[in-house]
Amino acid sequence: MKYTEAISSEIFAIISQASKEINTESYVIGGFVRDYFLKRGNAKDIDVVAVGSGIKLALKVSELLPNAPKVQVFKTYGTAMLRYKEVEIEFVGARKESYTEDSRNPEVVSGSLQDDQNRRDFTINALAISLNKANYGVLLDPFNGIKDLETKIIKTPLNPDITYSDDPLRMLRAIRFATQLNFKIEKSSLDAISKNSHRLKIITRERIVDELHKILASSKPSIGFLLLEKTNLLQQILPELTALKGVEEVEGQKHKDNFYHTLEVVDNISENTNDVWLRWAALLHDIGKAPTKKFSKKVGWTFHAHEFVGSKMVYKLFKRLKMPLNNKMKFVQKMVLLSSRPIVLASEVTDSAVRRLVFDAGDDINSLMTLCEADITTKNPKKFKRYHLNFELVREKIKEVEERDRVRNFQPPVTGEEIMKAFSLRPCKEIGIIKEAIKEAILDGKIPNEYKASYDFMIEKGKELGLQLA
Repeated sequence: MKYTEAISSEIFAIISQASKEINTESYVIGGFVRDYFLKRGNAKDIDVVAVGSGIKLALKVSELLPNAPKVQVFKTYGTAMLRYKEVEIEFVGARKESYTEDSRNPEVVSGSLQDDQNRRDFTINALAISLNKANYGVLLDPFNGIKDLETKIIKTPLNPDITYSDDPLRMLRAIRFATQLNFKIEKSSLDAISKNSHRLKIITRERIVDELHKILASSKPSIGFLLLEKTNLLQQILPELTALKGVEEVEGQKHKDNFYHTLEVVDNISENTNDVWLRWAALLHDIGKAPTKKFSKKVGWTFHAHEFVGSKMVYKLFKRLKMPLNNKMKFVQKMVLLSSRPIVLASEVTDSAVRRLVFDAGDDINSLMTLCEADITTKNPKKFKRYHLNFELVREKIKEVEERDRVRNFQPPVTGEEIMKAFSLRPCKEIGIIKEAIKEAILDGKIPNEYKASYDFMIEKGKELGLQLA
Protein backbone atom coordinates (compact mmCIF):
# COMPACT_ATOMS: atom_id res chain seq x y z
CA MET A 1 0.00 0.00 0.00
CA LYS A 2 1.30 3.44 -0.92
CA TYR A 3 1.19 6.45 1.40
CA THR A 4 1.72 9.16 -1.19
CA GLU A 5 0.07 11.83 0.97
CA ALA A 6 2.77 11.43 3.61
CA ILE A 7 5.55 11.83 1.09
CA SER A 8 4.03 14.28 -1.35
CA SER A 9 5.95 17.30 -0.14
CA GLU A 10 8.67 18.95 -2.15
CA ILE A 11 11.48 17.80 0.11
CA PHE A 12 10.66 14.10 -0.30
CA ALA A 13 10.53 14.44 -4.06
CA ILE A 14 13.98 16.03 -4.00
CA ILE A 15 15.40 13.34 -1.70
CA SER A 16 14.00 10.75 -4.09
CA GLN A 17 15.65 12.50 -7.02
CA ALA A 18 18.97 12.77 -5.16
CA SER A 19 18.83 9.06 -4.29
CA LYS A 20 18.32 8.17 -7.93
CA GLU A 21 21.23 10.37 -9.07
CA ILE A 22 23.73 8.77 -6.66
CA ASN A 23 22.20 5.29 -7.06
CA THR A 24 21.28 4.93 -3.37
CA GLU A 25 18.10 3.62 -1.75
CA SER A 26 16.48 5.99 0.74
CA TYR A 27 13.61 5.79 3.19
CA VAL A 28 11.93 8.18 5.61
CA ILE A 29 11.83 6.37 8.94
CA GLY A 30 11.05 6.67 12.64
CA GLY A 31 9.24 9.51 14.37
CA PHE A 32 7.97 11.28 11.25
CA VAL A 33 6.25 8.13 9.97
CA ARG A 34 4.89 7.25 13.42
CA ASP A 35 3.48 10.74 13.96
CA TYR A 36 2.00 10.83 10.47
CA PHE A 37 -0.14 7.80 11.25
CA LEU A 38 -0.99 9.21 14.68
CA LYS A 39 -1.98 12.52 13.03
CA ARG A 40 0.18 14.42 15.52
CA GLY A 41 0.59 17.58 13.43
CA ASN A 42 3.46 19.13 11.53
CA ALA A 43 6.86 17.49 11.92
CA LYS A 44 9.84 19.59 12.98
CA ASP A 45 12.41 16.92 12.19
CA ILE A 46 12.64 14.08 9.68
CA ASP A 47 14.97 11.06 9.73
CA VAL A 48 16.09 9.63 6.40
CA VAL A 49 18.03 6.38 6.16
CA ALA A 50 20.17 5.67 3.11
CA VAL A 51 21.34 2.19 2.12
CA GLY A 52 24.81 3.58 1.57
CA SER A 53 26.24 6.93 2.65
CA GLY A 54 23.86 9.23 4.48
CA ILE A 55 26.42 12.03 4.22
CA LYS A 56 26.70 11.65 0.45
CA LEU A 57 22.91 11.72 0.12
CA ALA A 58 22.64 14.85 2.29
CA LEU A 59 25.20 16.68 0.15
CA LYS A 60 23.35 15.74 -3.04
CA VAL A 61 20.00 16.85 -1.55
CA SER A 62 21.52 20.20 -0.60
CA GLU A 63 22.82 20.60 -4.12
CA LEU A 64 19.31 20.11 -5.54
CA LEU A 65 17.52 22.38 -3.04
CA PRO A 66 17.05 26.13 -3.63
CA ASN A 67 19.94 28.17 -2.16
CA ALA A 68 21.81 24.94 -1.28
CA PRO A 69 21.33 24.89 2.54
CA LYS A 70 24.43 24.18 4.61
CA VAL A 71 25.02 20.55 5.51
CA GLN A 72 26.33 19.73 8.99
CA VAL A 73 28.42 16.59 8.81
CA PHE A 74 29.10 14.36 11.82
CA LYS A 75 31.74 11.95 10.48
CA THR A 76 32.11 10.12 13.80
CA TYR A 77 28.49 8.98 13.60
CA GLY A 78 28.26 8.82 9.81
CA THR A 79 25.36 11.27 9.82
CA ALA A 80 24.56 14.64 8.28
CA MET A 81 21.87 17.21 8.83
CA LEU A 82 20.40 20.12 6.93
CA ARG A 83 17.61 22.56 7.61
CA TYR A 84 14.93 23.31 5.02
CA LYS A 85 11.83 25.45 5.60
CA GLU A 86 12.10 25.20 9.41
CA VAL A 87 12.41 21.42 9.29
CA GLU A 88 15.58 19.60 10.32
CA ILE A 89 16.37 16.59 8.15
CA GLU A 90 18.90 14.06 9.40
CA PHE A 91 20.51 11.59 7.03
CA VAL A 92 22.16 8.38 8.21
CA GLY A 93 23.46 5.30 6.49
CA ALA A 94 21.61 2.05 7.21
CA ARG A 95 23.60 0.14 9.82
CA LYS A 96 23.94 -2.87 12.08
CA GLU A 97 24.90 -2.39 15.73
CA SER A 98 26.59 -4.47 18.39
CA TYR A 99 27.04 -3.52 22.04
CA THR A 100 29.46 -4.15 24.89
CA GLU A 101 28.46 -4.63 28.53
CA ASP A 102 29.78 -1.30 29.79
CA SER A 103 28.53 1.14 27.16
CA ARG A 104 25.36 2.11 25.32
CA ASN A 105 27.49 3.34 22.40
CA PRO A 106 27.43 0.56 19.81
CA GLU A 107 29.99 -0.65 17.32
CA VAL A 108 28.51 0.16 13.95
CA VAL A 109 28.89 -1.42 10.49
CA SER A 110 27.00 -0.70 7.28
CA GLY A 111 23.85 -2.72 6.79
CA SER A 112 20.57 -3.11 4.95
CA LEU A 113 17.25 -1.38 5.62
CA GLN A 114 16.16 -4.50 7.51
CA ASP A 115 19.28 -4.31 9.69
CA ASP A 116 18.46 -0.67 10.42
CA GLN A 117 14.86 -1.47 11.31
CA ASN A 118 16.05 -4.30 13.58
CA ARG A 119 18.16 -1.86 15.63
CA ARG A 120 15.24 0.53 16.25
CA ASP A 121 13.97 0.82 19.83
CA PHE A 122 10.26 0.18 19.26
CA THR A 123 8.06 -1.29 16.53
CA ILE A 124 6.26 2.03 16.15
CA ASN A 125 9.61 3.70 15.45
CA ALA A 126 10.70 1.07 12.91
CA LEU A 127 8.12 2.10 10.30
CA ALA A 128 9.66 3.24 7.01
CA ILE A 129 8.26 4.69 3.79
CA SER A 130 10.16 4.25 0.55
CA LEU A 131 11.48 7.29 -1.30
CA ASN A 132 12.67 5.18 -4.21
CA LYS A 133 11.17 5.52 -7.68
CA ALA A 134 10.35 1.80 -8.02
CA ASN A 135 8.13 1.69 -4.89
CA TYR A 136 7.74 5.36 -3.93
CA GLY A 137 5.35 5.75 -1.00
CA VAL A 138 5.26 2.08 0.02
CA LEU A 139 5.22 1.38 3.76
CA LEU A 140 7.76 -1.15 5.03
CA ASP A 141 6.55 -2.51 8.36
CA PRO A 142 8.37 -5.75 9.23
CA PHE A 143 7.29 -5.76 12.90
CA ASN A 144 3.62 -4.86 12.45
CA GLY A 145 4.14 -1.43 14.02
CA ILE A 146 0.92 -0.15 12.41
CA LYS A 147 -1.06 -2.65 14.50
CA ASP A 148 0.81 -1.52 17.63
CA LEU A 149 -0.12 2.09 16.82
CA GLU A 150 -3.76 1.06 16.50
CA THR A 151 -3.76 -0.95 19.75
CA LYS A 152 -1.58 1.65 21.53
CA ILE A 153 1.21 -0.72 22.50
CA ILE A 154 4.91 -0.05 23.12
CA LYS A 155 7.03 -3.09 22.27
CA THR A 156 10.52 -3.72 20.94
CA PRO A 157 11.21 -5.17 17.45
CA LEU A 158 13.48 -7.89 18.86
CA ASN A 159 13.99 -9.52 22.29
CA PRO A 160 13.24 -6.75 24.84
CA ASP A 161 15.75 -8.18 27.32
CA ILE A 162 18.56 -7.67 24.79
CA THR A 163 17.15 -4.35 23.53
CA TYR A 164 17.09 -2.74 26.99
CA SER A 165 20.35 -4.28 28.18
CA ASP A 166 22.17 -3.07 25.04
CA ASP A 167 20.94 0.51 25.41
CA PRO A 168 19.31 1.18 28.81
CA LEU A 169 18.21 4.65 27.68
CA ARG A 170 15.50 2.81 25.76
CA MET A 171 13.88 1.93 29.09
CA LEU A 172 13.31 5.62 29.79
CA ARG A 173 12.25 6.22 26.19
CA ALA A 174 9.65 3.44 26.45
CA ILE A 175 8.17 5.06 29.53
CA ARG A 176 8.36 8.52 27.98
CA PHE A 177 6.50 7.38 24.82
CA ALA A 178 3.91 5.57 26.95
CA THR A 179 3.37 8.85 28.83
CA GLN A 180 3.30 11.16 25.82
CA LEU A 181 1.08 8.91 23.67
CA ASN A 182 -0.94 7.34 26.51
CA PHE A 183 0.12 3.87 25.28
CA LYS A 184 0.62 0.68 27.28
CA ILE A 185 4.01 -1.02 27.48
CA GLU A 186 3.72 -4.68 26.49
CA LYS A 187 4.06 -6.96 29.55
CA SER A 188 7.19 -8.78 28.39
CA SER A 189 8.75 -5.41 27.60
CA LEU A 190 7.76 -3.95 30.99
CA ASP A 191 9.16 -7.02 32.75
CA ALA A 192 12.41 -6.62 30.81
CA ILE A 193 12.70 -3.01 31.96
CA SER A 194 12.41 -4.11 35.59
CA LYS A 195 14.93 -6.88 35.00
CA ASN A 196 17.44 -4.52 33.42
CA SER A 197 16.79 -1.48 35.62
CA HIS A 198 20.27 -1.85 37.18
CA ARG A 199 21.74 -1.07 33.74
CA LEU A 200 20.61 2.54 34.13
CA LYS A 201 23.92 3.28 35.82
CA ILE A 202 25.72 3.45 32.46
CA ILE A 203 23.46 6.28 31.22
CA THR A 204 24.66 9.85 31.69
CA ARG A 205 22.63 11.97 34.04
CA GLU A 206 22.11 14.54 31.30
CA ARG A 207 20.33 11.97 29.11
CA ILE A 208 18.24 10.81 32.06
CA VAL A 209 17.15 14.38 32.86
CA ASP A 210 16.29 14.98 29.21
CA GLU A 211 13.78 12.11 29.37
CA LEU A 212 12.44 13.32 32.73
CA HIS A 213 11.82 16.74 31.21
CA LYS A 214 9.81 15.15 28.39
CA ILE A 215 7.77 13.07 30.84
CA LEU A 216 7.11 16.16 32.96
CA ALA A 217 6.13 18.13 29.86
CA SER A 218 3.43 15.60 28.91
CA SER A 219 -0.25 16.16 29.60
CA LYS A 220 -0.37 13.57 32.42
CA PRO A 221 3.12 13.09 33.91
CA SER A 222 1.93 10.66 36.60
CA ILE A 223 1.71 7.90 33.97
CA GLY A 224 5.46 8.07 33.52
CA PHE A 225 6.40 8.43 37.17
CA LEU A 226 4.22 5.49 38.17
CA LEU A 227 5.94 3.37 35.51
CA LEU A 228 9.36 4.58 36.64
CA GLU A 229 8.51 3.56 40.20
CA LYS A 230 7.03 0.22 39.18
CA THR A 231 10.14 -0.74 37.19
CA ASN A 232 12.63 0.27 39.93
CA LEU A 233 14.04 3.15 37.88
CA LEU A 234 12.69 6.02 39.95
CA GLN A 235 14.46 4.79 43.08
CA GLN A 236 17.77 5.22 41.24
CA ILE A 237 16.96 8.63 39.78
CA LEU A 238 14.87 10.40 42.45
CA PRO A 239 15.10 8.49 45.75
CA GLU A 240 13.75 11.65 47.43
CA LEU A 241 10.41 10.91 45.75
CA THR A 242 10.18 7.19 46.46
CA ALA A 243 11.03 7.94 50.11
CA LEU A 244 7.57 9.56 50.29
CA LYS A 245 5.85 6.30 49.38
CA GLY A 246 3.81 4.42 51.98
CA VAL A 247 1.51 5.15 54.90
CA GLU A 248 2.43 4.61 58.55
CA GLU A 249 -0.08 4.09 61.35
CA VAL A 250 0.59 4.72 65.03
CA GLU A 251 -2.14 4.49 67.66
CA GLY A 252 -4.78 4.49 64.94
CA GLN A 253 -3.48 7.67 63.31
CA LYS A 254 -2.32 7.66 59.70
CA HIS A 255 -0.87 10.21 57.31
CA LYS A 256 -1.58 10.36 53.57
CA ASP A 257 0.74 8.69 51.06
CA ASN A 258 2.78 11.69 49.99
CA PHE A 259 4.15 9.94 46.89
CA TYR A 260 0.76 9.46 45.26
CA HIS A 261 -0.36 12.87 46.52
CA THR A 262 2.65 14.42 44.79
CA LEU A 263 1.77 12.79 41.46
CA GLU A 264 -1.78 14.13 41.77
CA VAL A 265 -0.37 17.62 42.32
CA VAL A 266 1.86 17.30 39.25
CA ASP A 267 -1.11 16.21 37.11
CA ASN A 268 -3.21 19.06 38.50
CA ILE A 269 -0.60 21.71 37.78
CA SER A 270 -0.02 20.31 34.29
CA GLU A 271 -3.59 21.30 33.42
CA ASN A 272 -2.74 24.94 34.13
CA THR A 273 0.89 25.52 33.09
CA ASN A 274 3.41 24.36 30.50
CA ASP A 275 6.30 25.75 32.57
CA VAL A 276 8.43 22.63 33.12
CA TRP A 277 10.23 24.27 36.08
CA LEU A 278 6.94 24.94 37.86
CA ARG A 279 6.09 21.30 37.20
CA TRP A 280 9.44 20.37 38.76
CA ALA A 281 8.44 22.46 41.79
CA ALA A 282 5.18 20.49 42.04
CA LEU A 283 7.13 17.23 41.79
CA LEU A 284 9.52 18.24 44.58
CA HIS A 285 7.28 20.37 46.80
CA ASP A 286 6.92 17.68 49.50
CA ILE A 287 10.34 15.95 49.38
CA GLY A 288 11.18 17.43 52.79
CA LYS A 289 8.37 15.40 54.39
CA ALA A 290 10.26 12.11 54.50
CA PRO A 291 13.18 13.39 56.62
CA THR A 292 10.96 15.54 58.86
CA LYS A 293 8.17 13.04 59.56
CA LYS A 294 7.50 12.52 63.27
CA PHE A 295 4.67 11.20 65.41
CA SER A 296 3.41 13.10 68.45
CA LYS A 297 0.81 11.65 70.82
CA LYS A 298 -0.69 15.12 71.19
CA VAL A 299 -1.05 16.15 67.53
CA GLY A 300 -0.37 13.00 65.50
CA TRP A 301 1.89 13.03 62.46
CA THR A 302 3.91 16.19 61.83
CA PHE A 303 6.29 17.39 59.12
CA HIS A 304 7.66 20.53 60.77
CA ALA A 305 9.85 22.73 58.53
CA HIS A 306 9.53 20.29 55.62
CA GLU A 307 9.40 23.23 53.18
CA PHE A 308 12.75 24.58 54.42
CA VAL A 309 14.36 21.13 54.44
CA GLY A 310 12.89 20.39 50.99
CA SER A 311 14.26 23.60 49.48
CA LYS A 312 17.75 22.62 50.69
CA MET A 313 17.30 19.15 49.19
CA VAL A 314 16.49 20.70 45.79
CA TYR A 315 20.06 21.99 45.48
CA LYS A 316 21.58 18.57 46.24
CA LEU A 317 19.17 16.87 43.84
CA PHE A 318 19.91 19.29 40.98
CA LYS A 319 23.66 18.94 41.59
CA ARG A 320 23.51 15.14 41.62
CA LEU A 321 21.56 15.04 38.35
CA LYS A 322 23.80 17.70 36.77
CA MET A 323 20.83 20.00 36.28
CA PRO A 324 21.44 23.76 35.97
CA LEU A 325 22.44 25.37 39.28
CA ASN A 326 21.08 28.72 38.12
CA ASN A 327 17.92 30.80 38.37
CA LYS A 328 15.81 27.79 37.32
CA MET A 329 17.00 25.89 40.38
CA LYS A 330 16.50 28.96 42.60
CA PHE A 331 12.95 29.28 41.28
CA VAL A 332 12.20 25.65 42.19
CA GLN A 333 13.78 26.18 45.62
CA LYS A 334 11.67 29.28 46.20
CA MET A 335 8.46 27.49 45.21
CA VAL A 336 9.24 24.57 47.55
CA LEU A 337 10.15 26.91 50.41
CA LEU A 338 6.96 28.99 50.07
CA SER A 339 4.62 26.16 49.04
CA SER A 340 2.65 26.11 52.32
CA ARG A 341 2.46 29.86 52.92
CA PRO A 342 -0.69 30.57 50.88
CA ILE A 343 -2.35 27.48 52.39
CA VAL A 344 -1.84 28.83 55.91
CA LEU A 345 -2.83 32.29 54.74
CA ALA A 346 -6.11 31.04 53.26
CA SER A 347 -7.53 30.42 56.74
CA GLU A 348 -6.98 34.04 57.82
CA VAL A 349 -6.32 36.55 55.05
CA THR A 350 -4.67 39.55 56.71
CA ASP A 351 -3.07 42.51 54.94
CA SER A 352 0.20 42.00 56.78
CA ALA A 353 0.49 38.32 55.84
CA VAL A 354 -0.37 39.07 52.21
CA ARG A 355 2.22 41.86 52.04
CA ARG A 356 4.89 39.50 53.34
CA LEU A 357 3.88 36.77 50.91
CA VAL A 358 3.99 39.15 47.93
CA PHE A 359 7.35 40.53 49.09
CA ASP A 360 8.88 37.07 49.50
CA ALA A 361 7.44 35.61 46.29
CA GLY A 362 8.09 38.68 44.15
CA ASP A 363 7.39 38.15 40.46
CA ASP A 364 6.72 34.45 41.11
CA ILE A 365 3.57 35.07 43.18
CA ASN A 366 1.23 33.83 40.43
CA SER A 367 3.30 30.67 39.96
CA LEU A 368 3.16 30.07 43.70
CA MET A 369 -0.61 30.43 43.76
CA THR A 370 -0.90 28.03 40.81
CA LEU A 371 1.20 25.49 42.73
CA CYS A 372 -0.89 25.86 45.88
CA GLU A 373 -4.16 25.45 44.01
CA ALA A 374 -2.77 22.28 42.39
CA ASP A 375 -1.93 21.04 45.90
CA ILE A 376 -5.64 20.64 46.68
CA THR A 377 -6.20 16.90 46.20
CA THR A 378 -9.04 16.25 48.64
CA LYS A 379 -11.79 13.96 47.33
CA ASN A 380 -14.39 15.70 49.53
CA PRO A 381 -16.39 17.96 47.16
CA LYS A 382 -17.32 20.45 49.89
CA LYS A 383 -13.73 20.80 51.10
CA PHE A 384 -12.46 21.05 47.52
CA LYS A 385 -14.85 23.90 46.78
CA ARG A 386 -14.11 25.69 50.06
CA TYR A 387 -10.33 25.51 49.59
CA HIS A 388 -10.55 26.91 46.07
CA LEU A 389 -12.85 29.72 47.21
CA ASN A 390 -10.33 30.56 49.95
CA PHE A 391 -7.56 30.79 47.36
CA GLU A 392 -9.74 33.06 45.25
CA LEU A 393 -9.96 35.38 48.27
CA VAL A 394 -6.18 35.25 48.67
CA ARG A 395 -5.72 36.17 44.98
CA GLU A 396 -8.14 39.09 45.37
CA LYS A 397 -6.33 40.27 48.49
CA ILE A 398 -2.97 40.02 46.70
CA LYS A 399 -4.30 42.22 43.90
CA GLU A 400 -5.70 44.74 46.39
CA VAL A 401 -2.50 44.91 48.46
CA GLU A 402 -0.35 45.13 45.33
CA GLU A 403 -2.28 48.08 43.97
CA ARG A 404 -2.25 49.91 47.28
CA ASP A 405 1.13 49.09 48.85
CA ARG A 406 3.36 48.21 45.86
CA VAL A 407 5.47 45.79 47.90
CA ARG A 408 6.47 43.37 45.16
CA ASN A 409 10.29 43.46 44.89
CA PHE A 410 10.29 46.78 46.74
CA GLN A 411 13.31 48.40 48.38
CA PRO A 412 12.87 50.66 51.45
CA PRO A 413 12.26 54.22 50.14
CA VAL A 414 15.16 55.52 52.26
CA THR A 415 18.60 54.39 51.05
CA GLY A 416 21.64 53.46 53.09
CA GLU A 417 23.40 56.59 51.83
CA GLU A 418 20.57 58.79 53.17
CA ILE A 419 20.77 57.09 56.56
CA MET A 420 24.54 57.69 56.68
CA LYS A 421 24.06 61.34 55.73
CA ALA A 422 21.25 61.95 58.24
CA PHE A 423 23.29 60.62 61.17
CA SER A 424 26.85 61.36 59.92
CA LEU A 425 27.67 57.64 59.90
CA ARG A 426 30.35 55.59 58.24
CA PRO A 427 29.40 52.04 57.10
CA CYS A 428 28.17 50.19 60.20
CA LYS A 429 25.59 47.66 61.41
CA GLU A 430 23.14 50.38 62.49
CA ILE A 431 22.45 51.23 58.83
CA GLY A 432 21.30 47.68 58.13
CA ILE A 433 19.22 47.65 61.32
CA ILE A 434 17.39 50.84 60.29
CA LYS A 435 16.78 49.64 56.70
CA GLU A 436 15.42 46.32 57.98
CA ALA A 437 13.18 48.14 60.50
CA ILE A 438 11.72 50.35 57.74
CA LYS A 439 11.02 47.26 55.58
CA GLU A 440 9.35 45.44 58.48
CA ALA A 441 7.25 48.50 59.36
CA ILE A 442 5.96 48.73 55.79
CA LEU A 443 5.21 45.00 55.59
CA ASP A 444 3.42 45.11 58.97
CA GLY A 445 1.36 48.09 57.81
CA LYS A 446 2.71 50.42 60.50
CA ILE A 447 3.73 52.95 57.85
CA PRO A 448 2.80 53.32 54.16
CA ASN A 449 5.33 52.46 51.46
CA GLU A 450 6.17 56.15 50.94
CA TYR A 451 9.32 58.27 51.25
CA LYS A 452 8.19 60.79 53.91
CA ALA A 453 6.72 58.16 56.23
CA SER A 454 9.85 56.05 55.85
CA TYR A 455 12.15 59.04 56.49
CA ASP A 456 10.25 60.01 59.65
CA PHE A 457 10.39 56.39 60.83
CA MET A 458 14.15 56.35 60.12
CA ILE A 459 14.67 59.35 62.43
CA GLU A 460 12.67 57.73 65.24
CA LYS A 461 14.51 54.44 64.85
CA GLY A 462 17.87 56.24 64.83
CA LYS A 463 17.00 57.96 68.11
CA GLU A 464 16.09 54.56 69.62
CA LEU A 465 19.57 53.36 68.68
CA GLY A 466 21.16 56.41 70.33
CA LEU A 467 22.18 58.09 67.07
CA GLN A 468 22.44 61.85 66.72
CA LEU A 469 21.09 63.78 63.72
CA ALA A 470 23.75 65.59 61.70
